[in-house]
Amino acid sequence: MTEAYIYDAVRTPRGKGRKGGALNSVTPIDLAVTALKAVRDRNNLDTSHVDDIVLGCVEPIGEQGADIARVAALHADYAEPVAGVQINRFCASGLEATNMAAAQVMSGQSDMAIGGGVESMSRVPMGASGGAWASDPQVAAHTYFVPQGISADLVATKYGFSRDDVDSYAVESQKRAKQAWDDGRFADSVVPVADINGVNVLDHDEHMRPETTMQTLAALDPSFTVPGEAYGFDSVAIQKYPEVERINHVHHAGNSSGIVDGAAAILLGNKEIGEKLGLKPRAKIRAFASVGSEPTIMLTGPSASAEKVLKRAGMSKQDIDLWELNEAFAAVVLRFMQALDIDHNEINVNGGAIAMGHPLGATGAMILGTLLDEMERCDLNTGLATLCVGAGMGTATVIERV
Repeated sequence: MTEAYIYDAVRTPRGKGRKGGALNSVTPIDLAVTALKAVRDRNNLDTSHVDDIVLGCVEPIGEQGADIARVAALHADYAEPVAGVQINRFCASGLEATNMAAAQVMSGQSDMAIGGGVESMSRVPMGASGGAWASDPQVAAHTYFVPQGISADLVATKYGFSRDDVDSYAVESQKRAKQAWDDGRFADSVVPVADINGVNVLDHDEHMRPETTMQTLAALDPSFTVPGEAYGFDSVAIQKYPEVERINHVHHAGNSSGIVDGAAAILLGNKEIGEKLGLKPRAKIRAFASVGSEPTIMLTGPSASAEKVLKRAGMSKQDIDLWELNEAFAAVVLRFMQALDIDHNEINVNGGAIAMGHPLGATGAMILGTLLDEMERCDLNTGLATLCVGAGMGTATVIERV
């Protein structure tokens, strides 16, 4: 099988995903174009060598709809033969898109491809594209549907994480993200977003709240008590998990992922195309895997996908030097560390989505780039990136520096 090498990884900064956020005036297509142009220009890339662009997008509707990858390629002035496809695996879309691009290279069907993702949550709200899972009563009842926040609180309740536990994790995420930015750890991979006049509108992650403390978080009410108790979703979760007598609602805006806008792109190719274009590989894709997990608790897929991808790569947990897991909710990471017995010093060392935000379709590619940057900074060899996924799934990727 052909090796798939990572030649570059870029992302935009994350802008607050609401009106008034710095990227609210920037269309989704322009966010994607920013990432694609950066990949091209940083590598002096003749884009006629790119066979395909695969972009994750969780709400492919309205101005984010249709096939945003192909239209972004055209709008970025990529060569006309460059194809593009949009894919959706909910929160893991950006990583899944990268895995699909890598699979094209590994199978020999593409010499070079770009994976990544885009989401403008300020312009295309979460849930805008609908879907039967939440809206069709028969489907919802059959699958014990609950909103994701209820699932996060169920994880915390079932596995014994208190309000102090999740808040403490959130405070640490903010501290780590601030330290990473202060140290310039993202300087080589974050590309500023400019307006139509070429004026930069954002060059840093806007959602961060480094002043966060346990005291400020303690003042926040849990976000999911009302839907859980008044709308009956707690009862649905307890029907599925009768060992849980009641749901302890511990998650709120301060210990959950932030709603933001952003895009990312990862340049992948085989050895021969890299040599032809004078590109130096940074890492290779060792393996990737996705799994389905129980959909009511929903957010426990990362450990199963990590175990699956490690087995596929012929590796064990001890072979991984650094871990990156999307911080959808604090309890997701706490459970992952508990399940795999991972020390907090080995995972999300630069903070995560609690501090910097989670642009749904792009996050997976963003955390893979962050993982690679940190592996290079600390001279580490192997890393694993993973995300929990809506409807109960997990996606994971193992990379190795070369």
